[in-house]
Amino acid sequence: MKRILLAVAFGVASLSSINTKAQVSVNINIGSQPQWGPVGYDHVDYYYLPDIDAYYNVPNKQYIYLNNGKWTFNNSLPSRYRTYDLYNSYKVVINSPKPYLSHKVHVKEYSKYKGYKGKQVAIRDGRSIRQARPVNNKNKSREARDNNKHDKRNEKGGRH
Repeated sequence: MKRILLAVAFGVASLSSINTKAQVSVNINIGSQPQWGPVGYDHVDYYYLPDIDAYYNVPNKQYIYLNNGKWTFNNSLPSRYRTYDLYNSYKVVINSPKPYLSHKVHVKEYSKYKGYKGKQVAIRDGRSIRQARPVNNKNKSREARDNNKHDKRNEKGGRH
């Protein structure tokens, strides 16, 4: 009887451990996002920066840009972008591995945001907004939803 009781206790403890591990593995990286990143995301892997046709890897804190036809990974942008304003430029959240390998797709899809001066609040300027409306869906970013709304208004001839 003691063996059965011990086996049951061990089984329950194992299940509790598995459940706890699942809860701990939720991936939130709000604190590691740069202050110039847009508010409203509980997880970001990469930002695509259409104005300079570059990426920013959030976990590694690295910019990824083309240099003489090769992808360069660096902790800072090259001097040719010294006047680029990260806080007031449009950023596209991309949560897929190595997005620069799909660069042609991103250029085609997001080039319409090159020079876009619409409202996109930076984390530095909108902490209460981020906390009030987090996005939990990793696969469909707020930009993607907003872009769809923006595109539909343009198709109907509406204002934006």
